[in-house]
Amino acid sequence: MKKRILVACGTGIATSTVVNDAIESMCKENNINAEVIQCKISDIPSYKDTTDLLVTTTIVKEDYPFPIVNARAFLTGIGLEDTKQEILDELQKNR
Repeated sequence: MKKRILVACGTGIATSTVVNDAIESMCKENNINAEVIQCKISDIPSYKDTTDLLVTTTIVKEDYPFPIVNARAFLTGIGLEDTKQEILDELQKNR
């Protein structure tokens, strides 16, 4: 089953690009069939019924029916392995 992952930042351009590339690599390395969509934080509601995981570098103020992982570690390097593991754990549920 293909997983849909949203990667969001404030503008959908800068920080989400770094995270998007890292997640695509993680999925390939772990044989996870995933569609990774880079977007702005304001675009998230349009995906709320079709998303399996949101990975974001900004604060999310809304509640959504899917897990949300804070991805600032991809930018700072602090806690990066833990964040990667959290993402993999979420993607491997119900696989």
